[in-house]
Amino acid sequence: MISSRLKLLGLTTACLAVLGGCGGFKNARLDEEAMRVKSGREARRDPAEGSLLDAFRGGRDTVKVNRFLWTAALDVLNFLPIEAADPFTGVISTGYGVPPGGGEAYRATVLISDPALDARALKVALQTRRGPVDAATTRAVEDAILNRARQLRIEAARF
Repeated sequence: MISSRLKLLGLTTACLAVLGGCGGFKNARLDEEAMRVKSGREARRDPAEGSLLDAFRGGRDTVKVNRFLWTAALDVLNFLPIEAADPFTGVISTGYGVPPGGGEAYRATVLISDPALDARALKVALQTRRGPVDAATTRAVEDAILNRARQLRIEAARF
């Protein structure tokens, strides 16, 4: 009789200890804003901070990237050598290259910061060896990427 009560007390204590350790699960709800990178330069979180479920949620430094903008940016800037392309943060960085029929070498950095097919989701920075280019040239490249993305979306809707 006493041994069964001791077993029950031990089991109850073990259950309470396990449930007490689950305090990290209180923030286990999916937070859409936590999955979005605002500028790409946020401070890294301490790996010891968080709960056990963070390992299964994926990185918090990811952004959902619009696939049409991503493909269009690679299509329009295909004359530039790609140095880095990270679809998890939405950044494409290229080296210097000369456009067809042009004489000036350009390099570009593209940031796609939203899953929407929208002009606000696309940021392009162009540079020559002498410095940044004028705003009209950057705007023309952004417009070309947006137009190509719309074409890709229309083509995908047909299938």
